[in-house]
Amino acid sequence: SCKYLELPLPFCLHCLCKDNSRTMKLTAILAACSCLAAQAFGVSPNPSVTKKVLNKPAFTNSINKDAASASPLFRDPSLTRGGAVPGWQAYNDSLDNNPLTTKAFTSLVGWALGDFLAQTFIGGGAFDMKRFLTLSFFGFIYHGPSGHYFYNWLDSKIKGTDGKSVATKVGIDQIMWCPIFMSVFFTYLGLVNGDSFSTIGNKIKSDLLSACQGSWKVWPIVHAVNFKFISTKHRLLFINSVQIAFNIFLSIIGTK
Repeated sequence: SCKYLELPLPFCLHCLCKDNSRTMKLTAILAACSCLAAQAFGVSPNPSVTKKVLNKPAFTNSINKDAASASPLFRDPSLTRGGAVPGWQAYNDSLDNNPLTTKAFTSLVGWALGDFLAQTFIGGGAFDMKRFLTLSFFGFIYHGPSGHYFYNWLDSKIKGTDGKSVATKVGIDQIMWCPIFMSVFFTYLGLVNGDSFSTIGNKIKSDLLSACQGSWKVWPIVHAVNFKFISTKHRLLFINSVQIAFNIFLSIIGTK
């Protein structure tokens, strides 16, 4: 069993939701994560298109104007949506101007929210502020920055969104990056906990494979979507949106 959690290995989210109440709560969390992930598909305003004036026959403009006033599905084709969430354009500007810092804070929010939900809906007892701050800081100091450099490097080496390119990226992410990430995760938690390097090494030896197996059940499909449809600068936003649920799993197996 995991040193930090009195649960048998391997771990899975299903094992944590045995009763109907917890299942309903987890379903609500997953639905919220799906809505957040959808924002990574948002389209930023394009000034050159926004300023373009379309010349149409008068009767066509009149029909479109009436249709637009009657239904929100008819939109001015000269305008490009900036996303459904307020601040989406500001977030994109921040990604362009300060990508490393923005992605670090994105992961901070993702990990903080994941642990908060884990403690609130799944864990019992008083809220553990040290655990919350420890995992939030890990998102900020490692997950965001490392993800920024890793996915930029991966996209620069393997270009395109064809099936072969996507499959290759997923394979590299799960076979190479996943064990490295999990090892750093357990090392970080051990150091914060004051464990010796030998204890941390034993932790990695005993739990690394199970942690990776948990990842392999979820992330290949997620990353197939990620590498196929999501732009490079939005990868971490998409990952963090989905990972809120997965971070519930990580926060529980890693910090008790």
